[in-house]
Amino acid sequence: MYWADTVVESLKASELGIVAYVPDAVTWRVLSRLEDDPYFHVVPTSREDEAIGIVSGAYAAGKRGAVFMQSSGFGNCINSLSSLCIPSLIPFPMFVSLRGDLGEHNVAQIPGGRAVAPIMDALGLQHFSPTREEELQTVLTGAIQLCYAGRLPVGLLLTTLLTGGKGGPS
Repeated sequence: MYWADTVVESLKASELGIVAYVPDAVTWRVLSRLEDDPYFHVVPTSREDEAIGIVSGAYAAGKRGAVFMQSSGFGNCINSLSSLCIPSLIPFPMFVSLRGDLGEHNVAQIPGGRAVAPIMDALGLQHFSPTREEELQTVLTGAIQLCYAGRLPVGLLLTTLLTGGKGGPS
């Protein structure tokens, strides 16, 4: 099964019906499928902290959601994670497509991409980087369960080994 389809099925199986995102060429492979599925309420945002605010509000209203972003925008949401989600115990999976990884062509993307995992570590947020489609379902299921059991955001770092990067298949 194609990695994007696995993500969609995992979100649905975990009853994560609200998805907020900042547009990105890699995650669009998932987001376009979500927009075509009436189960999901998909909300485009202009900033990553706005996406986090939407799923945080949904959680306060008894709903589950997920956030999609690119690593180049991850820095925009550090404050909302550290001052809202972590102290308030608001869980949601964050799908972060990593730039600055294998095959990167833009030198400006490398530092930000490398910083995502260490920043999550510093915040005490667990994160996982599946690299093969065969492991993706297990990683997603376990990470989402962990997210809600621990009542904290969990990072799912989408590497180019899994997605093919910006030039990968649609």
